[in-house]
Amino acid sequence: MSQKVLLTSKEVNIILHRLACQLIEKHLDFSDTILIGIQPRGSFLAEKLKNLLESEYQIKDVSLGYLDITFFRDDFRRKEKPLEANKTQIDFIVENKKVIFIDDVLYTGRSIRSALTAIQSFGRPSEIELLVLIDRRFSRHLPIQPDYRGRQVDAINNEKVVVNWAEQEGEDIVLLV
Repeated sequence: MSQKVLLTSKEVNIILHRLACQLIEKHLDFSDTILIGIQPRGSFLAEKLKNLLESEYQIKDVSLGYLDITFFRDDFRRKEKPLEANKTQIDFIVENKKVIFIDDVLYTGRSIRSALTAIQSFGRPSEIELLVLIDRRFSRHLPIQPDYRGRQVDAINNEKVVVNWAEQEGEDIVLLV
């Protein structure tokens, strides 16, 4: 299986800083803003952004939660292998807050549709935005677009974008497989 490096570790780091700055421009002190990592892969990106906002940009007390969308997916019962659920961890009220969904790759938009349904169990946000590291813009099945994107990638359907995180695979790198 051939693979091409789309983003090196250094490029991922640069993009993370840019995304953090874009978030600060719009949300300033994050007092009414909540970051929600979409499980499983969006949680790594969400943690990195939270740490960057707090350590590099001195934003205090950024709220971060993790949302499992497994049972809200429209293909939940259609897979040959059963899907494994992750843990939802949202220890705060989302009612009237600005929520930023964070995921590694935006592909068909179906995961985000599931997240929109799942978050309603925790209250009604005043606003929901989407931040993704990779936007596969020509692969959408639903009319969902990111508010913040790290990089747009044009990949044909049999190609897969793989995001490896240092915490999981030893290095922050994005591959086209």
